[in-house]
Amino acid sequence: MPVLPPLSLYVHVPWCVRKCPYCDFNSHGVGRGVELPEAEYLAALLADLDADLPLAAGRPLVSIFIGGGTPSLLSAGFYARLLDGLAQRLSFDECIEITLEANPGTLERGRFLGYRQAGINRLSLGVQSFQSAQLEALGRIHSGDDAVAALEEARAAGFDNLNLDLMHGLPGQTPALALDDLERGLALAPEHLSWYQLTLEPNTEFHSRPPVLPEEEVLWDIQDLGHERLEAAGLARYEISAYARPGRRSRHNLNYWRFGDYLGIGAGSHAKLSARDEAGRLQIERRWKVRQPEAYLRRRHDPRGFVAGSSRVDDAELPLEFAMNALRLVDGVALAEWQAHTGRPIAMLSERLVAAHKKGLLVEDAQRLQASPRGLLFLNELLALVDDAGTP
Repeated sequence: MPVLPPLSLYVHVPWCVRKCPYCDFNSHGVGRGVELPEAEYLAALLADLDADLPLAAGRPLVSIFIGGGTPSLLSAGFYARLLDGLAQRLSFDECIEITLEANPGTLERGRFLGYRQAGINRLSLGVQSFQSAQLEALGRIHSGDDAVAALEEARAAGFDNLNLDLMHGLPGQTPALALDDLERGLALAPEHLSWYQLTLEPNTEFHSRPPVLPEEEVLWDIQDLGHERLEAAGLARYEISAYARPGRRSRHNLNYWRFGDYLGIGAGSHAKLSARDEAGRLQIERRWKVRQPEAYLRRRHDPRGFVAGSSRVDDAELPLEFAMNALRLVDGVALAEWQAHTGRPIAMLSERLVAAHKKGLLVEDAQRLQASPRGLLFLNELLALVDDAGTP
């Protein structure tokens, strides 16, 4: 009987002060000073989880990630009560990683000590840039100085596992400005740094009114120079956009990329879950919750519950689903993980990879699924080959 993969939990907080023009997440701007329905949302989250508990199959959580929106708009007391409710319903791995996303604006500062005391042990700060012009172009509500002050306060609160989110390829950005952002970020000595390129996603303001972005040659220069600088600073790249000091890779994101399972609670949250059918064969389901915060809160008293839809990942889709995650990892994954996480024979995946091997997009290793340096540069081409191979 195949063993079920590790289990994580994602908690979505849908509110933010102002919707950023590049953001395609389920976030809803509420303005400054608006009192959010903390008690109602907490009750809904726990009711949502109660309905999903049979899907956890008694497995301990290896990680919890609280994302948004802007989770740091909610109080430390909210998270203390939430984590207490989670611990009453689910077992926690002894090394559980509990991450909270936070914005470094002055609205949220002063709460970091309370978050740490509530049990959150990893903080992810959405800095994006330290440059005033770039922050204004991105619609951010903080300054570079705010970001520095927030990190200093987080350290004082006892956080020893911090991630900084930085973006590159921003409107008006030169290689010099991108590297300056990295230097200022590195000076703060984060344990983890997510450094990703701005993309114009559908259903965003930037997609309908695109800003002028750097030319492709400039983007390549930024990427090459930035990667070299991060590696020299002791932050090793382990995923296309993620760099970490030894022992500080994100457990939650690694579980995603290794095709682990995760529950999702909160407005618009998603889940990926494995279960055995009567024959002991692994079946993989994706499900998603009601998106609009007001509708989500009403579902607590609705017999339909919180689920908006679900779908089973069929055999034809499995190779691409697995590859979309695993191939983002610089070291790839052992091919044995394919069988362990999907319950399907390795040959089912291997047949999809012949063309990619011929093009030099994969490392020649019979035991691993790993993109070559060229494959990491042209990941979309690599995934297209997996997708176009047809059903084995």
